[in-house]
Amino acid sequence: MPAVARLALLIGVSLFAPISLAKGLVTETGVLQGAPWRIDVPERWNGELVMLAHGFEPVGAPRESAWPANEATPALLGAGYAVAQSGYRTQGWAVAEGVADTERLRRHFVSLHPGTRRTWILGFSMGGAIAIASLEQQPDHYAGGVSLCGANLPGEALAGELLTTLVAFDYFFPDAPGLPADGLASPAAADLPQMALHQGIAAALQTRPEVAQRLARRLEVMPGELAGVISLHALVFHDMAKRSGGMPVGNRDTVYRGFGDDDAFNAGVRRHAPDAAAHDRFTAAPALTGMLRQPLVIQFNQRDPTITPRMQAIYPRLAAQAGATPPPTVLPAVGEGHCGFSDEQTIAALKAAAEAPGAGTP
Repeated sequence: MPAVARLALLIGVSLFAPISLAKGLVTETGVLQGAPWRIDVPERWNGELVMLAHGFEPVGAPRESAWPANEATPALLGAGYAVAQSGYRTQGWAVAEGVADTERLRRHFVSLHPGTRRTWILGFSMGGAIAIASLEQQPDHYAGGVSLCGANLPGEALAGELLTTLVAFDYFFPDAPGLPADGLASPAAADLPQMALHQGIAAALQTRPEVAQRLARRLEVMPGELAGVISLHALVFHDMAKRSGGMPVGNRDTVYRGFGDDDAFNAGVRRHAPDAAAHDRFTAAPALTGMLRQPLVIQFNQRDPTITPRMQAIYPRLAAQAGATPPPTVLPAVGEGHCGFSDEQTIAALKAAAEAPGAGTP
């Protein structure tokens, strides 16, 4: 198995696996402006379409020649929905590309099936941000949407959370063997193979287990998940930096809380200034605003190490500040881990969007 795939499995990034689909359906695959896509229409189609947005795919992860079906696809088809899903033209933190490529595929589907009654958008993890951005930017195209285990944060807010993780590790575990002296947010860390980065982090955490437990509490994860979470945060942060051409956010003025002796932490933590041009490029991409005009259902898993409670609270607060109409519906957490939803739970979340006040008919 390639190193990037091993790392993805280790840190909980979902890679695509072969699944069985029902007989009697019509499947098409292709490429639109560099983005692979897949469309599945069940034999007994209810006339409604689900645009399915997948999560973060590490850069370099191998892709199949034809875009594979997400594991939620059979349940959606069994419930009567057609499913269209784009692989996006780029890997990594591809929210902007995901929004554009998903919209391009939606138009393609409607051109093939002009009698489509209603269209929904459903996203997992990073795909949750794509789903919400699509609802905000293209409300007339959707009857509503669902974000499951979603990274429902504006890009700048998420990058700030990731940077916090990296500088906190550097503070508590300076000079860790095998890791760059300039810290996990440095270009040297970005150049380190991801598996080596993970191994160096895991080894350092084992040297001071009581400190690792303190860091895990602050980051809202279990100690056994900490190395994988830090590795994932480094992977995504460096992808953002590469896309932006430099440090996309900084922490020069950040006042940190919850790390034990906060005065000592704030005095000693490594500070980074954002690269001005990189920051401008990073923030120029459309960000989540909270301005909703179609129903949105949000649901998370219990004890999700990837999207922690602190992150989960951001978008509902943003929507309240923006006066979203209707406000998002946040369902009680179910399951365990990251994106650990059963087929029944996925369908139930979609039905909740359909039953929400203001559900449209695009």
